[in-house]
Parts: sequence; structure tokens; C-alpha cells
Amino acid sequence: MNEFNTDRLKEYLIRSGDHLKPSSLGHRIRCVKSLFRWSHEEGYTLKNPAAKLKEPKLGKRIPKFLSEVEIEHLREACQTTMEKALFEFMYSTGCRIGEVVKLNREDIDFQSNSVIVQGKGDKEREVYFNTRCSIWLKRYLDEREDREPCLFITDRRPKRRMSIDNLRYIIKRISNRASIKKSIHPHQLRHSYATHMINNGAPIDVIQSLLGHEKSETTKIYAQLSGKLRQDLYSKYF
Repeated sequence: MNEFNTDRLKEYLIRSGDHLKPSSLGHRIRCVKSLFRWSHEEGYTLKNPAAKLKEPKLGKRIPKFLSEVEIEHLREACQTTMEKALFEFMYSTGCRIGEVVKLNREDIDFQSNSVIVQGKGDKEREVYFNTRCSIWLKRYLDEREDREPCLFITDRRPKRRMSIDNLRYIIKRISNRASIKKSIHPHQLRHSYATHMINNGAPIDVIQSLLGHEKSETTKIYAQLSGKLRQDLYSKYF
């Protein structure tokens, strides 16, 4: 591997970039860097020619959100108490899917319609749910006959904590019934929550806190999205 130098690697990656997306090229560069770092550390090469390679800068993706009409279609497509409770909880709290599946019954405070969730980096934050969610969540918990401590359980026996894959499947099942002509995933409910909050006048710093974003720049993406939505509506009606 000693015949490789930085220039040769750059030539190879430039050719690769002709048929790879920036994200795929970035993945390939990480693999190359990992290989040559290992080779150098193990003594197979005198130098690490990949040390100064840089990944391509990726443009920020605009989050895909659902309109309030689409949210209503999904709401109407929920059939069971569990589906209604889960859908309303995810939409009204804006929680990440991984945060939802970790929750237990005892985490819910119906007095204040709030819950403490464990977010990224094990950081805790308080989020809130609305009256509609509270009604369906209480009904769902009252109807359950199991003694599982988890907030959401699988709808098939044996009853156990709902996994991320279980939750994704349920949201997909609901969206198929709603016949919405777009691919819908649970994280879109979080995007929709943030976008609708901004559209209704909520301050960026409040939304940042509720979403558990470390950087305000992450939350400001939704503000840009909201601005585009207003522009589209203006163009449509004026």
C-alpha cells in the first residue's frame, strides 16, 4: 500500500464523484480514511496518505412535513385506541421515535399534561401534550389489561415494549389507510409539529427547547421552511 499517495487517492475519489451522490462519496472517503489510518497504525504503511482527505460539504436538507389537512386525514385513519393514542402523542409532543419507545406509564403527568423524556446524550427535557392526546392516552391505558410498565406496548401477544420498528410499522399502516400520496415516516410528525408551531407564531427558542435541539441553527431550518410555505400560499392566492 506504500505506492499510494494523497494525489493518487484524490484522483480516485474525483473519478468516484462522477457517479456517486455527495453523501455516498462522503461515506467512501470515510472508509478510505479508516483503512489507511488502520494500515499506518499497524505499521503496514510509513505514512497515512488519507489523513488530509476532506469529505464533500452536504447541503442542509429541508425537513419534509405534513400539512394540517394531511394530519387530519391520518387522524381519521386511526382505528384502534392504541393507534389514536400513539399518533396524538407523537404529533402533539414532537418527540423523537427513540424517545417515545423508552417511556413508561409513570413518566406521564396527567395533572400538567407533560412528560419528561430522555433525549440525545441522555439529556432530559419536559414536553407537553394537548387535551385530545390526554383523552386518548387515558383511554388506551385504562383499556390495557397487562402489567407492563412501558407506555406503549405491541398490539400482538406476547405483550412487550413497543420497538422502533413496531412504531414505524404502525405509522405506515395508518398512512396506508389514509391514502396520502407520499411516503410517511414517524419523524415527519416531529417535523410537522415544529412547522405548525412556527406557523402559529411560537418563538424559535421555545421550539428549540421543546424539540431538544442543542443548536438554534437546527431549529431555524423550520423557520426557513415556514417562510417558503407562506410564499407558496401567497403565490397561490394572490
